[in-house]
Amino acid sequence: MKSILTAQQVALTVKRLACQILENHLQLENTVIIGLQPRGIFLSDRIVAELRGLLGTAEVPYGKLDITFYRDDIRKELHVANATNIPFSIENKNVVLIDDVLWTGRTIRASLDALLDFGRPAKVELCVLIDRRFSRELPIHADYIGRAIDTFASDKVKVYWSEKDPKDEVVLV
Repeated sequence: MKSILTAQQVALTVKRLACQILENHLQLENTVIIGLQPRGIFLSDRIVAELRGLLGTAEVPYGKLDITFYRDDIRKELHVANATNIPFSIENKNVVLIDDVLWTGRTIRASLDALLDFGRPAKVELCVLIDRRFSRELPIHADYIGRAIDTFASDKVKVYWSEKDPKDEVVLV
């Protein structure tokens, strides 16, 4: 097991990602943040908290999206969906999707399908904590990347969040 990000590095990375989003979307005008269930919401909750602090307002349009029934890799099993909560229109909005790890790209493809049920955005950007860059199966890339790493297909990246795990840390197993 190899540590990729310590708790302090996770905190700094979240701050940097929030600043990068704000650089490209000043005052978040016409921009919404959507975290992907289940693990992406830990990152999106923190980024939204940082954005609120930077803007000095609680008015950050923030939703959570479950893609369970849009995935192409779990059709044969019974799955329990997480909650989707997008209390606003995404029609003609700039959408920043947030997930913890970008690996094959299939989760993001499914999220794009699910997103279209809520309207047609003007633009969609992707923010991830970890980009496993040489493992892509689909032509998908992240616009905001916490850390890019090179891994073997047999490697696993585990992201631990203090909200549900003993500590914040990202490790390669």
